Amino acid sequence: MSDIAGQAWLSAAAMPQSSEQPFPDNPVLDARRAALEILDRISEGAALDDAIARTRGFERLEGPDRGFARALVSETLRRRGSIDHVIGAFLDRPLPKKSARVMDILRLAATQLLILETPAHAAVSTSVDLAAERRETAGYAKLVNALARKIGKAGPEALAKLPARTDTPSWMWRSWERSLGPVKTRAVAEAHRSFAPLDITLKSGEDTNNWASRLGAELLSTGSLRIAKASDVPSLDGFDEGAWWVQDTAASLPVKLLGDVSGKRVIDLCAAPGGKTLQLASTGAHVVAVDKSGARLERVKENLERTKMKAELVEEDALRFRPSEKADAILLDAPCTATGTIRRHPDIPWSKGETALTALADLQSKMIDHALTLLKPGGMLVYCVCSLQREEGEAQAKAALARHSSVERLPVAADEIGGLAEAVTRDGDMRTLPSMLADKGGMDGFFATRLRLRA
Repeated sequence: MSDIAGQAWLSAAAMPQSSEQPFPDNPVLDARRAALEILDRISEGAALDDAIARTRGFERLEGPDRGFARALVSETLRRRGSIDHVIGAFLDRPLPKKSARVMDILRLAATQLLILETPAHAAVSTSVDLAAERRETAGYAKLVNALARKIGKAGPEALAKLPARTDTPSWMWRSWERSLGPVKTRAVAEAHRSFAPLDITLKSGEDTNNWASRLGAELLSTGSLRIAKASDVPSLDGFDEGAWWVQDTAASLPVKLLGDVSGKRVIDLCAAPGGKTLQLASTGAHVVAVDKSGARLERVKENLERTKMKAELVEEDALRFRPSEKADAILLDAPCTATGTIRRHPDIPWSKGETALTALADLQSKMIDHALTLLKPGGMLVYCVCSLQREEGEAQAKAALARHSSVERLPVAADEIGGLAEAVTRDGDMRTLPSMLADKGGMDGFFATRLRLRA
């Protein structure tokens, strides 16, 4: 390692740029530079979507280059455990912590070679160029070249032998095995290795069969329309006219547990980005959408305007929200680890930890308790999370019932959620898994429980 680093001693005239200096446009490198910058931001704590939005290099990309950069980052994160295993097999010893950027360059190289099937010469040469153009990584350019070539030759066979568990952090795997069992856990991990399809929810009253035909979509038993591949959502038929909105089919199910809410006052706590607000408004409810983020509420407003629907928007922390009038029903889609959405957000396994789980579970309990105080007698609360963690789902429902003698659970029936009998737990709650509807492309992992305040 030290010999390779020593060989990178360059004259001042040939010295690579520092990380602060801009790089000249290079059509071959630009998408890969953007991908590397996005990985930098994620390592600093940014979520994938935020990291992409804040990366100027990505904003400048167009067409196929933009798609390639996104796919490169997503697949690097999705298969990071396996990729690191393959890289590690060719390293004599781990890279020092200060060389995190070098490791990311190697990950991008491996993803191109093993998953995206980029031509070997392009994947190797561009990875070497990425290393060589910065002072802090130039000393590893020869190492990147040597390892990338080895990965290209022997990596495919090594990757094929690795189980799905390799791409799941140990704490998540242990947690899922305890709550789901080994068979379902393996199925979930396998589902996480694939891209999620695009699901849309139609406005109430729209002709489902007509839109399925116009969009080339499949109608799921849950009522969602599924499009296998759609990269540019705003260009799809019906988007501008507001006939539908994007929403994973699992995310559409909790609202259905509220039943007929036409004319009723419904509070949507933690409402952004707004899919459930749109569902409620579409069915004729008087919706009060509450979220503490003004920027995220702006997205809700934009979608309401696009779909020509109305809701009362309130920028407020859910725990401090005290309306003048109590609600007939409340939907609480609480902040969570979001481990049920890993197919769409492959950064989650590497950005969430057990410490975050503890803090979120405490917050969720407080939110449930507060939400119950906002209900009319006989009112209904649906608590849901896009999490696979029992602590955020089943355990929360059990604890809430133990804390509140005035509350009763209303069991979920399979016909309320598109006939998904396997998603109804023994206690009568809803628990979807990414491995469900596998023959259709899967679905997000969601938990929902329905609680009624006794009159």
